[in-house]
Amino acid sequence: MNGNGVHGKTTLNGKTLSGTGVNGKGVHGNGIHHVSVNGSLYPTKAKSRRQRWEVKPSEMANNTLNPIRAIVDGMKITPNPDKPMIALSIGDPTVFGNLPTDDAVLQAMKDAIDSQKYNGYAPSVGYLKSRQAVANFYSCPEAPLEAEDVILTSGCSQAIDLAISVLCNPGDNILVPCPGFSLYKTLAVSMGIKVKLYNLLPEKSWEIDLQHMESLIDERTSCLIITNPSNPCGSVFSKEHLQKILKVASRHCVPILADEIYTDMVSCSCPSMASLSSDVPILSCGGLAKRWLVPGWRLGWIQIHDRNDIFGSQIRQGLVKLTQRILGACTIVQGALEGILNNTRQSFYNDTISFLKSNSEICFNELSTIPGLNPVMPSGAMYLMVGIDMDHFPNFKNDVDFTERLVTEQSVFCLPASAFEYPNFFRIVVTVPGEMMVEACVRIREFCQCHYRPRSRDSNDLDQ
Repeated sequence: MNGNGVHGKTTLNGKTLSGTGVNGKGVHGNGIHHVSVNGSLYPTKAKSRRQRWEVKPSEMANNTLNPIRAIVDGMKITPNPDKPMIALSIGDPTVFGNLPTDDAVLQAMKDAIDSQKYNGYAPSVGYLKSRQAVANFYSCPEAPLEAEDVILTSGCSQAIDLAISVLCNPGDNILVPCPGFSLYKTLAVSMGIKVKLYNLLPEKSWEIDLQHMESLIDERTSCLIITNPSNPCGSVFSKEHLQKILKVASRHCVPILADEIYTDMVSCSCPSMASLSSDVPILSCGGLAKRWLVPGWRLGWIQIHDRNDIFGSQIRQGLVKLTQRILGACTIVQGALEGILNNTRQSFYNDTISFLKSNSEICFNELSTIPGLNPVMPSGAMYLMVGIDMDHFPNFKNDVDFTERLVTEQSVFCLPASAFEYPNFFRIVVTVPGEMMVEACVRIREFCQCHYRPRSRDSNDLDQ
């Protein structure tokens, strides 16, 4: 076809045709005709004009749901006006200003800004120098790292997003801890990936129910997510338990996404999964947010551990391609990264861990003596989970009702564990100032004493 579209005429096999097409049906009868626009030909489909506005959100948008927001936004939170609010619900260590980052971290940022070297675009995977700094900081003989094994991201959340995206297709399933960080499900479901929840055992300091986890694996399981240390549990898995997890993954040839953002906020030994793996390929996700107490700086990373080349080049190339969708990590923070990792004082890390351990012990010891509550002592991260014996609190329907009334009466806000799909528990963040932690425990005790009711059998026992 050599038509020029002038005056609505088209040339076909050397003949000039008038109108919109052959036999009134368009050229070749395919319903396509040519319209002249400024002397050019543009194919358009007949009757393609919409009759009215109808703009709908995408399926991904409709399928995206944050369980925490869904629950918290629906709660009737009206604090007691006679008591100042104590928020133990937000996983942000900067909220109360009592946990500032180290001076060396701030100086590294100032130097990066003053250099004016980091105001432009960086490679989508991050500056080579910054990736090498992460590799040097975390490399060990059991799990060596090079710069090419590190991808910098906009916070650990983007690292998790990229890891899930590169390993999973719609219709696949991933295994996620319960209780566990809600973002895993938020991301997966939005992408058409099924989430299977494996149980953690509070009576065993939140170890994984390995038999249950293994029973969930099938041919469409594309990823096993392990969170260690845990949000929301504050648990830290032993070396022996991690090795058992790796055996399950190895037996079924399932790669691991290791969420290790809290790996250095522990009061005990916490080996990385990669350092224990002989064959299971691992994408380890971390970042500056927690250990360096700067969650708003949005600098995270993926460490690719694949000593047997199971991922090969395809997973690595896939991650690179995914980073090119959005040029992620902040360049200023990337410029400061080497200084942050190399110059932060060890005493800063020690002081942070010491504070979190002290607050956890205060909270655990106080709540352990309150009838109807069953706290589980954490060993890491910055959280403590508390079980509620709902039979002793008949005034409340569930953990959401319980925590809602705790705000109303005592102005203490704890996050109901239904947000983590684990009802009849609540999560406490232990980053608040020490005196505030004590005051919160006093108010929780007063609240429970007011609403606690013995079971009928307990009443009979008391009468005897």
